[in-house]
Amino acid sequence: MMGMGRRWCPTNPTYDLRHRLFISAFVIRASEFVIEHMVRIILPHHLRNLAQADREVQVDVQGEVTQRSVLAALEAKYPALLGTIRDRLTQQRRPLVRFFACEEDLSHELPDAPLPQKIGSGEEPFYIVGAIAGG
Repeated sequence: MMGMGRRWCPTNPTYDLRHRLFISAFVIRASEFVIEHMVRIILPHHLRNLAQADREVQVDVQGEVTQRSVLAALEAKYPALLGTIRDRLTQQRRPLVRFFACEEDLSHELPDAPLPQKIGSGEEPFYIVGAIAGG
């Protein structure tokens, strides 16, 4: 049988305080946890030269994998690409640049629309392609 001292139970104020501190510490740590995805990107020749990178580059994207987050991670890793793929002010895709992933043209999708799951897992690459124009 337990002694006559204070017991740990929900009605004990000491227990309640310790419980609240534990829960608040857990919530703070959980809010600091951000899922990071490794995304593979295939660059066209002219952007490879500008970035001085290989054909395929890998970037870490935090949070949801979207065109905007992938391009932001790419431009952060390779600052020479700032303004080449999308306009610096409007963040809109340049007219002669196309995006492909999982055999789909994603060029006209919204920048904040989630990309296919296979892109976020690194299973499939995200292609940036220079469109050909002329006559």
